[in-house]
Amino acid sequence: MEQFKFLWKYIKRHGVQYILGIAVLFGVDYLNLFIPQLTGMVTDGLTSRTMDMAGIMDCVWKILGIGALLALGRFGWRFFLFGAARHIQYEIRNDMFKRLEDMSVEYFNENKTGDLMSRFLNDLNSVRMAIGPAVISAFDASVMAVLVIGQMMIYVDVKLTLLAIIPLSVILVGTFFYDKAMRKRYRESQEALSDLTEKVQESISGVRVIKAFVRERAEMKSFAKSSANAMDKNLSVVKLQAVVMPLLEVIIGASSLLTLLYGGYLALTGEITLGRFVAFNQYIGMLVWPMIAAGDAANMISQGMASAKRVQEVIEAKKDIFDREDVQDVDKVNGEIEFKNLTFTHKGQSEPTLRDINLNVPAGTTLALIGRTGNGKSTLANLLLHLYNTEDGMIFVDGKDINSIPLKTLRENIAYVPQDNFLFSDSLKNNISFGVVDGTMEEVVEATKAACIHDNIMEFPEEYETVVGERGVTLSGGQKQRSSIARALMKDAPILILDDSLSAVDTDTEEQILRNLKENRKGKTTIIIAHRISTIQGADIIMVLEDGEAAEIGNHQSLMELDGIYKSMYDKQQLEAQQSGKEERD
Repeated sequence: MEQFKFLWKYIKRHGVQYILGIAVLFGVDYLNLFIPQLTGMVTDGLTSRTMDMAGIMDCVWKILGIGALLALGRFGWRFFLFGAARHIQYEIRNDMFKRLEDMSVEYFNENKTGDLMSRFLNDLNSVRMAIGPAVISAFDASVMAVLVIGQMMIYVDVKLTLLAIIPLSVILVGTFFYDKAMRKRYRESQEALSDLTEKVQESISGVRVIKAFVRERAEMKSFAKSSANAMDKNLSVVKLQAVVMPLLEVIIGASSLLTLLYGGYLALTGEITLGRFVAFNQYIGMLVWPMIAAGDAANMISQGMASAKRVQEVIEAKKDIFDREDVQDVDKVNGEIEFKNLTFTHKGQSEPTLRDINLNVPAGTTLALIGRTGNGKSTLANLLLHLYNTEDGMIFVDGKDINSIPLKTLRENIAYVPQDNFLFSDSLKNNISFGVVDGTMEEVVEATKAACIHDNIMEFPEEYETVVGERGVTLSGGQKQRSSIARALMKDAPILILDDSLSAVDTDTEEQILRNLKENRKGKTTIIIAHRISTIQGADIIMVLEDGEAAEIGNHQSLMELDGIYKSMYDKQQLEAQQSGKEERD
């Protein structure tokens, strides 16, 4: 089985723990066999009056000694087997997270956050149960049953024992069909739970939008629908358990009744002694657990294998962004960028997002990208970060094909301010120094001053130790943007990419930030993506993207003289600014 092979890679790393745990468990099961036998000896001794008080106390001390050993043994197998299962869960969780960190952004476009979270939590827990408690249940269901049945045959009676194991064979056959049905139902249950988790995650993240559009009732109905689906799928699991578990108890009860009747008859006819009959009933009681354990083991293994498949899908997901074997040994880049016939199509789309882009950007140049939404500006930034793959010979950094530069080196030499200005739920200081190892407080302050956010931070009660909410939700849009800019500036990389990172700040602050950038970024390459021409008109090179193509390239003056798309955008924005100013005066 594919899932078992996947889990075996982890299990064999802890083979010693499993061997020791199973050895101790075997010892516990073996010791259990002697308690009914000692009880039977005492019963026969008292019935025939052949055992005195010393003999009785000798049996009692033996039982107490066995009890003490059983207590130590039960601690031992829990320590080894449960400990191994917890360690494996830990290792798998780390491997899952590492794999997600290695995946491209396309993977996260195709897989929902809630579903991935469910695999980390619910599915991993089911896997742990399958490689921990299920191992114990399966071992007891097999070994304990064999030991008990063997002892019953040797110590009591063969015919009585064969009668007792008839229900056991029924349970073993039924377990096969139960496992097959349960695995399918449990996988559907986990998928429904993933959908529900995703719904909760999206609703909480988008609660401001929901409230702003007065969609609380609609979201409640949508959530209720997802919740009902999860409940139905879980009930399908519970219904099967509700049928099988009582049926299991009925079979066990029938076995006990048959052996009680036939065993009583044998005791009355003198074929077995009263003590052996008492011992046999204790053995029957000991068989109850293996029978129940068989059902529990089948249930946990079914759930675990269904979940293991979902976990395996994450760990074995194919990476499409990785260092090739022919990557060059590069430590640092200077910042020269060149695009040669760059054409790129997003996965799942038929039309290219970028078409035949050709441009050389010398190191130390400020490049501006402008154009309508959806024309590929952010895609170009993501391609420079190698978040998407491009064909060889399309993007060069310092004359080297981007595919030949190690990912770590490339990204260490690029500072990036994304459109969403993502901040972690941490202090402002830690957010700003995120990309720098051992950054000093002086460097943090210098970066925030350049980004015009220092004064705002000092107004907070805890200043730089202020913990922002999830995704920086406690900050305004402009504060988040400027904090993200400060984080990028602190990295002081040869290449800086600002992806529409000044849209939420006022024009005066924007001008100040641009002046600071011009001063701080001397000799370094800066790429500014914007919609406002006021943001980029001081750039050395301006590229106007239209339908994914480089429609116009030049500086502000040359593009104005061209009297094309750029000038049309400029005139329109100037007119809007005049209209806005007139309305304010009125």
